This record gives sequence, structure tokens and C-alpha cells, in this order.
Amino acid sequence: TIKTTIMKLNAGIVTEKLAESKAFYTSVLGFGVTFENDFYLLLHAPDNSSELSFLLPDHPSQQPLFQKPFAGQGMYLTIEVDHVDAVYEMITNKGIAIAIELRDEPWGDRHFAIVDPNGIGIDIVTYAPPTN
Repeated sequence: TIKTTIMKLNAGIVTEKLAESKAFYTSVLGFGVTFENDFYLLLHAPDNSSELSFLLPDHPSQQPLFQKPFAGQGMYLTIEVDHVDAVYEMITNKGIAIAIELRDEPWGDRHFAIVDPNGIGIDIVTYAPPTN
């Protein structure tokens, strides 16, 4: 076990689409801007519970590990909300394309999915116990 009192996750995406990502996450999902400069953008969830960052590829300030751009597949984000139906209505009213329509799963999730400008699927979910 790791002995620590604080561990906070910040998912980072290496992409050319900093402006598009900022516009999407702030206007569609209500994220706020924590910090930004010409090569890095740090956003926070509306309740400040989590962060998401975006970094330009091949930036000379970064080590090679953080230079390759996201390839557009194999990643998703899950955003847990209290009232998924209300969020679904808000997002559809903004004209955002729905990738997976609002649905109930046998294991208890009620969710839908959208896709961000980088091609990342975002699963928006309210968790509930299974109904069997």
C-alpha cells in the first residue's frame, strides 16, 4: 500500500486542439479554467473535485514521454453526476451530438455518452444499485 494522505488524479491529453477542448469542456460541461498558457491548459470540474489537462504535442519544454499526441482511440472519461436525465437534457438542448443515447444498464448505471473534440468518449452516468 502507498502511504500518503493526498492522491489526486489529473488526466492529461496531448493534443493540438487546446482551444477546441477548452471551448467544449467549459461551454458543454461547465468546467472552469484553472491555468493556461500557450502550450498547456488545466481545467477543473464544476465542483473542483477533479481536473483535466491538455498539452500541445512535441513541446520543447516537455520530456519525450509527454510529447506524442493522443492517437484518437483507446481512452474514455467517465463523469458521475447526481441527475443524469437533467444533464442529458441540458446537453441535447445545446445541440451536442449524442454518441450513446440515455439508457439504463442491468448493473444499475443510467448513462449516455458524448465525444469531445479529440475523439474521446465521455460517459455521463448516475450510479444506482442493480434492479434485480
